[in-house]
Amino acid sequence: MKANLFKAAAIAAALPMMAVATSAVAQPAATPVADIKTAKAAPITAQEVEAAQRAWGDALVAIATEHDTKGQAAAKALAKTVINSAYGYNLGPVAFKPTLAAPPTTFRTTKEGALSYFVGGDSNFPGDTGFALKGWRSYEINNAAIVLTGGSAISMGNVTMTDSKGGVTVVDKTWGYVRDAEGNLRIVLHHSSLPYSAD
Repeated sequence: MKANLFKAAAIAAALPMMAVATSAVAQPAATPVADIKTAKAAPITAQEVEAAQRAWGDALVAIATEHDTKGQAAAKALAKTVINSAYGYNLGPVAFKPTLAAPPTTFRTTKEGALSYFVGGDSNFPGDTGFALKGWRSYEINNAAIVLTGGSAISMGNVTMTDSKGGVTVVDKTWGYVRDAEGNLRIVLHHSSLPYSAD
C-alpha cells in the first residue's frame, strides 16, 4: 500500500494552505485552536472530496484486513500511516468526534486520540476497542451534500460498512477538508454518530 493514501486527491502543483476560521465564541484557555494561514489555493472540487472519501474507506478496510491477517502491531503501523496522510494533525488540532466515544475523551484533537480510536491500546483512552479492527471488508458512501467554499470543503452523509461476517453498520458522517502546502486534501473535521431512531 502506498505511503500516502490521499495522492488521488492531490493536485500536481504545491499550493499554500487555506485558512480555517476559528469560532468567535469565547473558548477556554486550554482549547487548542487551528490557525492555518494561507493565501491563494486552487478551489477544492467535488471530485477531489469524493476521491478523499474513497481513500478513507479503502484505508479503513485495509487496516481491518491488516489486523485480521497480520495482527495488532501491523494494523497500528498502517493506521499511523493513514492518519499522517489523511488528517490535518500536521497543521494543528483536528476537530475529530468518533462514533463511539464518551466523556472525557469524546473529542480527539490530537493524532494520538485518533490512533487510539482506530486501533485501541492506549491507556489514555480506556474505552477504545479499535473501530478499524472490526473486520470491515467493504463500504459505501452516500453524500447528502458536499459544500465547496473555495479552498475548503465539507461533506455530510452516510457511510455503510460491511464486516467479514456480513454485518452492516451505518454511521452519519461529516468531514471537513482543507489543502496542505503540497496540495493534498487534509481532514480537519471528522464527526461521526449513529443514526437516530425514535423506536
